[in-house]
Amino acid sequence: MLHLPNIPAAALARRVIRKLREAGHEALLAGGCVRDLLLKRDPKDYDVATSADPDQVEALFKRTVAVGKQFGVIKVLDDDTDGYDVEVATFRYDGPYLDGRHPSSVRFTNAAEDAARRDFTINALFLDPESGEVIDHVGGRADLDAKVIRAVGEPRRRFEEDKLRLLRAIRFASGLNFDIETETFKAIGEMAGEIKVVSAERIQAELTKLLTARGQSRGFRLMFETGLLDAILPEISAMFGVQQPPEFHPEGDVFTHTMLALDLMPYPVTITLALGVLLHDVAKPPTYDDSTDRIRFNGHDKLGAEMAGEILRRLKYPTEIIERVQSLVDDHLKFIQVKKMKTSTLKRFVRKAHFDEDLELHRIDCLAGPGTLDTYQYVVERLAEFQREPEKLSPKLPIDGNDLKQLGLQPGPKFKELLGAVEDEMLEGRIQTREQALDFVKSRTGTD
Repeated sequence: MLHLPNIPAAALARRVIRKLREAGHEALLAGGCVRDLLLKRDPKDYDVATSADPDQVEALFKRTVAVGKQFGVIKVLDDDTDGYDVEVATFRYDGPYLDGRHPSSVRFTNAAEDAARRDFTINALFLDPESGEVIDHVGGRADLDAKVIRAVGEPRRRFEEDKLRLLRAIRFASGLNFDIETETFKAIGEMAGEIKVVSAERIQAELTKLLTARGQSRGFRLMFETGLLDAILPEISAMFGVQQPPEFHPEGDVFTHTMLALDLMPYPVTITLALGVLLHDVAKPPTYDDSTDRIRFNGHDKLGAEMAGEILRRLKYPTEIIERVQSLVDDHLKFIQVKKMKTSTLKRFVRKAHFDEDLELHRIDCLAGPGTLDTYQYVVERLAEFQREPEKLSPKLPIDGNDLKQLGLQPGPKFKELLGAVEDEMLEGRIQTREQALDFVKSRTGTD
């Protein structure tokens, strides 16, 4: 017997089901929320499946949105509070999928036929919230118990209907730490190249879910084994077998290092940090050089930032995410120099936007390689020191361009250089006052 948690989203779903039943319709909780409740996880949302057709659903509830009425899906909004909604879908049987995503037609039907058209058995379960009974038409409970991802019915048919399911199978297997059933896994490998017909936006959404859940490295290894990685992110596949100098990377090749790094990410993790970890060494394969005393990857930080931008634009990530990930990749080798940096240079580095992610990427990079955290600890200590006097970390300049003009200097690029030099002196602790700043400029320019 399953019981719903006492939270607003679940309470709304229960009220929606009760109202549908009072009107004479069958109504059940369906899909992922049932799976998650059985796994003792918190569902992200609560979906309802019903015998009521879309017009009947709209007539029963005051606030609705026809998010997919042609497929029988109506969103019901909470009458009392904003922020909660429930998708109500009519039991349906799908006609042929001609575009690899949507059925060309639907026929409203019963719960058993509705379960038979869903993607994986663990997502095809229903729950009566009043009795707590789980209704299973496709063996989903047994697969949950066995920790198996299995396509409903014939795997190739399910994947032909929607090619994104190839990637979704991997995501569920990695996030739940389940195995993929043999025939389902075989079909993914046979059809992996067909993922390319799926829009970049849909692939991006699945990758984001995979990267920000648990088991990320397992997901990427499964993608590699099935050929999905070659089809979606060939730049990551190219890491496989690219050796690294063992004195710095005893863990093995670039792919192994990257997979270890994914395993070391905190949970929950931001998508920017996750992408930074995934892509920080993406340029090692094209910069591999063993012509000298040891293997080197000269310039892999700069080229990696360029490649990261190309990859993320291809996947239609937002500009803000792309720029932050490029910054992470571009700066990840700066930590090698931190102990030699001037105080002003180090202060500028640690005060960059989202430096917490740079520092976390460095920690992960170290632990996935040599395992030493000396540099990380050094930066943590210096950062704490700087933060005790935040006015000295980001000082306000006591002079500006008008002061430079009053000294007889002509406006131009030199102004930025001079004011930058003043800030350097302030960051080093050698200038504290306006008079000191003016004297410094005079000494640099020969003005009185």
